Amino acid sequence: MRRRDEAEFTEFAAMAVRRLRRTAYLMCGDWHRAEDVAQDALVKVYRRWNWINRHDNLPAYANRVVVNTILDQSRRAWRQREFLDGDGAAVESAPLAPDQIDAIDDRDMVFEVLALLPPAQRACIVLRHYSDLSVEQTAEVLGIGTGAVKSQTSRGLARLRELLSQRERCTS
Repeated sequence: MRRRDEAEFTEFAAMAVRRLRRTAYLMCGDWHRAEDVAQDALVKVYRRWNWINRHDNLPAYANRVVVNTILDQSRRAWRQREFLDGDGAAVESAPLAPDQIDAIDDRDMVFEVLALLPPAQRACIVLRHYSDLSVEQTAEVLGIGTGAVKSQTSRGLARLRELLSQRERCTS
């Protein structure tokens, strides 16, 4: 890769990494995994850098790589979610301050019900409502039509409302 291309990629990666990490987190609910997915996505973009038309929607291409990586990983039955320290021992999380607990409980509940949605609905909701992509941009990232984005988003939001209201009734 030429020096100018390296500089362009470095600039793109610096600007995109936070957004890609956030999208990955909203898809999988795990910051460590999201970090890995964002880095994997940037490696894949880097490998294709000379073949990508950078005048087209490069952020949409990178988002597509993130979403596809998450969906591919979720299809693998052997995937385990476990936090380990450097020696391979399981790690417990640190206790939180009392004023953080309610906000985290609400956020955790949303992530839990988001994880219950089918992958296509979850991807549409994350890209549309958390990544602030348009219907057209979401369709481009997912490689589906705009009608499919609209219907998947609508069904997903309806299911989210239903699941959240069920959770509220159970906790009340």
